[in-house]
Order: sequence, then structure tokens, then C-alpha cells
Amino acid sequence: MDRSCIDKATAAWLERTRADTVFSAEARGHTLTYHTTWGLFSPRGLDEGSRLLLDHLEVRPNDDTIDLGCGYGPLGLTLARLAPEGTSVLVDKDFVAVDYSRHNARLNGIHNVDIFLSNGFDQVGEREFDLVVSNLPAKTGKELYYLYFYDALLRMRPGARCYVVTITGLRKFVQKAFNEVFGNYEKIKQGRTYTVARAIKQG
Repeated sequence: MDRSCIDKATAAWLERTRADTVFSAEARGHTLTYHTTWGLFSPRGLDEGSRLLLDHLEVRPNDDTIDLGCGYGPLGLTLARLAPEGTSVLVDKDFVAVDYSRHNARLNGIHNVDIFLSNGFDQVGEREFDLVVSNLPAKTGKELYYLYFYDALLRMRPGARCYVVTITGLRKFVQKAFNEVFGNYEKIKQGRTYTVARAIKQG
């Protein structure tokens, strides 16, 4: 940008806006530091839905996990800390999100992760998981949710769990979809704004 075209105050504001936002957040007994930027979801702090999900999901030390739509990494990196004997896969269709997740993994010394660009499961290959998590965006079409759920079912080991957090207005849809896809549904926690739900792969 030609700075001769803007005043000093505007130039200073642009520099501040381009700079990363940095914050630390505690979840499940682990405090992680995150670098984020404008354009990523909830860049100033851990969002209410992700916190509700982290507070109410079951994680085992040897779980292989996947975070669908990882953003800058708060779910997937916390899962990696909670399951140190497993591998935490973080995927997002936004290359900026993937870059920030990788940076935040290095920043926090988290090594049991694999972070890459993927639209849902399309680049995941034949990996199998014990735990699937996602903070589902509210404005995605319901057809895409079904694709995510069916793809998750194919890659879940028997007994694996799928947890999602959605705005509470979608809880009836998730209940219907989980029952159709997985054959079961459990409402884990319903808050005023968000609801956490779980399905288990039977067999």
C-alpha cells in the first residue's frame, strides 16, 4: 500500500490490525497460548461453544482424535494435551487457519498432532479415530452436516464417540441426524446459547 495516500493515524491502525492477536486460555487444566488473526473464528478468545464442548467431552489418554474445522486450534490442541498417547488430527478448509494451528502447536510444544488442509474428511484418507469433535458453524447447509456425519461414521472405530456443539436452535436437527446416521443420540449439555451432543459408533 502506498502510505503517502493515507494519514499517519490510519497507517498506525492498519499496522495494529494486521498484527496477530495473542491470548492465553485455560481449558481442562491446560493453559495454551494462541496467535490468531482477523478472519478466523473468535480471534480474541476461546468462544463459548468450544469451551462448553471441551468441558463436557470424554477424552481418553490414548484416543486418536480429529477436530473438523479446527480454526487456530483450540479444540484440537487441547485434545492433544488430554490424549498424549494418541494423535490429534486438525483439519480446516482455510489455509490461514491451518497455518495458525501449526504455529500454535509449535508455540505450545505440542507434537502429537497432524495438521493439514482438508474440506471435511476429503484429505483424511483411511485414518480411523476414537473421537471426532466439531464446533459446527451455524450457517452451513444441513446437507453438509449429513456428509460430515456419514464420513465420520466411516472413519470411527467401534465404540468411538462423535461430539458436536451447535447453537441450541439446531439441537433438534442434530438429534434427528445423529439417530439416522449413528442410530443413537445423547444431549450432553444444553446451555442457553449452545448445546453439546454425542453419538457413539455401535458394534
